[in-house]
Amino acid sequence: MDKTGEQELLFSIAAVEREVGLSKDVLRVWERRYGFPSPERDARGERAYPAGQVQRLALIKRLMDRGHRPGRLLQAPVEELRTLAGGGVTGREAPPSGTTPGAIDGLMRLVRGHDARGLGEALQRRLVEEGLQKFVLDTVASMAVQVGEEWSRGELRIHEEHLFTEVVTRVLRQAIAQLPAGQAPVVLLTTLPDEPHGLGLLMVECMLALQGARCISLGTQMPILEIARAAQAHEVDAVALSFSAAFPARLGPQLVRQLRTALEPGVQLWAGGAGAGQLARVEGVRVTGELANVASVIAAAPT
Repeated sequence: MDKTGEQELLFSIAAVEREVGLSKDVLRVWERRYGFPSPERDARGERAYPAGQVQRLALIKRLMDRGHRPGRLLQAPVEELRTLAGGGVTGREAPPSGTTPGAIDGLMRLVRGHDARGLGEALQRRLVEEGLQKFVLDTVASMAVQVGEEWSRGELRIHEEHLFTEVVTRVLRQAIAQLPAGQAPVVLLTTLPDEPHGLGLLMVECMLALQGARCISLGTQMPILEIARAAQAHEVDAVALSFSAAFPARLGPQLVRQLRTALEPGVQLWAGGAGAGQLARVEGVRVTGELANVASVIAAAPT
């Protein structure tokens, strides 16, 4: 990758595959069939992709994961792609009615201003004022929605999204550590392969911990058989999975059925998040819906 200014950044085909998640074969086929991407050539005659094309490919990949067909996306102008990304996210919760827009705007300015320390301090103050439950349901949920929408419209960069996630994660982890140790039910939290987003999982952990559950978090992208082994090793009552809006819709039902089969019959399987609606008809899976419903899920869980 040559770096002589952002507009002149060039990525090799291997770098594009790594950055975007599209294979080299797919990129070459699209180039032949649709005329996009249209890479330049470096001094060795190898494909070199401008940064603008890489960003557009990332947007196309995200929309494909939501079920859009590549043929249409590859021929659409970038403005239409951003409109689809910003307005076509299914299952995303609206900002809670108790959220103060001005306060959220102030926090978002800290994200855009790359002020990690200021953001952390502001979030800590808001946590103290609101308490953990309200903080998660109102402040963090509202910011997560806004961050996702601004990223989809190209108004927020990936490093800014990651800054938000890392600071919020640190604040929530500290808050969980200060809660009394949970006893029951015992809940294993993770995500399936191809789901790297862990903030929603952490928000669920906060809500479960507040209800007295003992939470065992394995982080993201756990293989199905390893989830089942962990559930058995920790003798859990339930496995909770988080699905973001970007999770490939076509994969969810099949993977969840495989996990349901691998788990012991007495272990409950819960699914939540913006991408969990696709699982409503999968037998043996409870879709929890909004975060505020966690208390009712706990009430129905074995103890």
